[in-house]
Amino acid sequence: GVQTCALPISIPIYFSNIIFDNIFSIIIKIILIISLLIKMRDYRPIHKSMKELMQELIQKQWIKTEKVLNAMSQVDRADFAPTNPYENNPQRIPCNVVISAPLLHAYCLEELKDHLKLGCKALDVGFGSGYLTVVMSKMMDDKGYVLGIEHIKELCEFGFNNMLKHHKNLLDNNIIELIHGDGRKGCKEKAPFDCIHVGAAAMQAPKEYLDQLKVGGRLVMPLGPQGDQYIYSIDKLPNGKYNSLKGLSVCYVALTDGKNQRIGHN
Repeated sequence: GVQTCALPISIPIYFSNIIFDNIFSIIIKIILIISLLIKMRDYRPIHKSMKELMQELIQKQWIKTEKVLNAMSQVDRADFAPTNPYENNPQRIPCNVVISAPLLHAYCLEELKDHLKLGCKALDVGFGSGYLTVVMSKMMDDKGYVLGIEHIKELCEFGFNNMLKHHKNLLDNNIIELIHGDGRKGCKEKAPFDCIHVGAAAMQAPKEYLDQLKVGGRLVMPLGPQGDQYIYSIDKLPNGKYNSLKGLSVCYVALTDGKNQRIGHN
């Protein structure tokens, strides 16, 4: 009697174990597939050329206009970023500084495009590698003027030498001028400017920059404390007031002096 009773009980237990094992296996496979899809979503391809980088920036809609595409395509990041020049992320350059990710350059250029026309005058504060300074000139078909200011002497030399590789004519013809100085005060002697780009963050837009804008000019710079920074586009209106537009969430170093930047107080 005991053997007869054990048979109908053991069969359902056996099959239930098989079903449980199959369900468990399916769940594990689903988890692995989801994990793979997440990794694929976050995967950034390794680009080998400016063309491939530009294609990514267009696909992800960081580059929206032909003007920005043409300007960026003319300036090879390999001349300005010592490592991984075609990756869409920041890269280390000398003096505790980075060259911004291409997506940030594209974003700022799109914001500045209507203020970088033939004959315009632009200011680039904290030019660093010199890449964006050259692209700003290309936005004007090299028929304008771009002043770059950098407060660290070694970075001035680094950016200058980068430009000598393929853009020496811009320096020789004074289309681009580079100055070693305190960019926090802008450059009153060369003002007013059609546009000003600043590559470091302040709590609020410095009065010097606003004063040095032409009427109708635009300031593009990050504002806010670490962890809560956004790129703002600030336009100078004919009535003397300013129109401010809050844009992309970012993380920039602080607009500070050379000493603090060197020791990492950014």
